[in-house]
Amino acid sequence: MDEISSLLGQVSLGDREAFSRLYQQTSPKLYSILLRILRNRPEAEDALQEVFVKIWQRADRFRPNEGRGGVWLAAIARNQAIDLMRARKPTSSAIDEAYDLASPNPGPEEAAVNQSEGGRIERCMKALESDKAEAVKRAYVEGLSYQELAEFYNIPINTMRTWLRRSLLKLRECLGQ
Repeated sequence: MDEISSLLGQVSLGDREAFSRLYQQTSPKLYSILLRILRNRPEAEDALQEVFVKIWQRADRFRPNEGRGGVWLAAIARNQAIDLMRARKPTSSAIDEAYDLASPNPGPEEAAVNQSEGGRIERCMKALESDKAEAVKRAYVEGLSYQELAEFYNIPINTMRTWLRRSLLKLRECLGQ
């Protein structure tokens, strides 16, 4: 029987001195197992404490006549690390993060609707006189004011308001068809 198995046998009887010697001999190896699996030093240190609590509580389950105490301890450490890995909240991968980001582009359905609406608006705009269609675009797309448009077309401001009002009524009628 190896020394670790002998110490485990003594620990199963509640021998604190044997437990202390077992810790001194095996903790570096068990810590390295935990660190390799968990890849996080503080988490591995916490897990090592949990492993030794389990060893203290379960030492009576070890069969010293099998003489493989180191393997038994390594299995406890490995299982503890795996349990901790499973308990972690899953971190999102780059694919998950990309999936959650909303695309600024319209989806296929919205693009089709926009394209058909855009086509309808374009067709209705062509039905207007060219200068009035241009005034509508400058007012409602570019954001020019009545005053700026009136100055651009060299007409009174009230005439510009009338142009835009009548043009919008014609557009509404055309789009309603």
